[in-house]
Parts: sequence; structure tokens; C-alpha cells
Amino acid sequence: MRPDYVSIVRSTWSLAKPHALSIGLHFYERLFELDPSLRPIFPSDLDAQVAKLMQTLGVAVGAIDRLETLTPALDALGRRHVAYGVSDHHYDVVGRALLDTLASTFGSAFTADVRAAWTETYLTITNVMRRAAYAAAA
Repeated sequence: MRPDYVSIVRSTWSLAKPHALSIGLHFYERLFELDPSLRPIFPSDLDAQVAKLMQTLGVAVGAIDRLETLTPALDALGRRHVAYGVSDHHYDVVGRALLDTLASTFGSAFTADVRAAWTETYLTITNVMRRAAYAAAA
């Protein structure tokens, strides 16, 4: 991943972290707007799910420039998502919900470069997860 993208993602993440709960809840609200069929996959009380999501994003942001350290955990996450009923197209919906949430969170600071950096980060992470999911489903 481009070093400037790593820097952008880390700096914007540090701004987002203090608002993790509200950002996470906004993310799931947006996700369920985009695809209501995903709602039954998640518990009714989303607080623990939000905490998991934000922790996972934090770990990924911290190690995005060392993908090899993330790969085992991302492989396991991709395999678990198959068991939860996640389909390949859901990754695209989640990506859109994430970018929409970040755009809403950062407002005018969500520049084209910030969007590109987060898009690259998301695709990097989910490409690993998708490969593991395909292997598990095969």
C-alpha cells in the first residue's frame, strides 16, 4: 500500500477513535439502510458488535503496512463470515457503508485522497478475507 495512504488512514483514524461508538452505530445504521437483509445476521443490541468492528479496524489500521501480520487473522475472519451467511456481494455493501460513514464523520475533510486511501485499505483487507471465504466455501 502506498505510504501516503497509510499515513492518511492512520491520521484520520486517530481523529475517529474518540468517537468510535457513534461512528460504529452510524456504520450499522447505514449498512442496514443499504441492505436490510443483513440485519438478521447481527444481534439486536449492537454495542458489542460495534466494539468488535472498531477494534478490528484499529488493528488493521495499525498494521496495514505489514499485511503479512494481519493475514492469519483476516483469513480466520473471512472463514467465519461464510458461516455467518455473508456472501461475496456483501463485502461491497459493507465497503460502501464504511465510506459513507467516514464521509459523514469527516465532512469536508473527507477529501478525494482520504477516500482513495480508505478505499485502498478496505480493499486490501477484504481481498484477504474474500480469498479465505472462497477457499472455505469450496
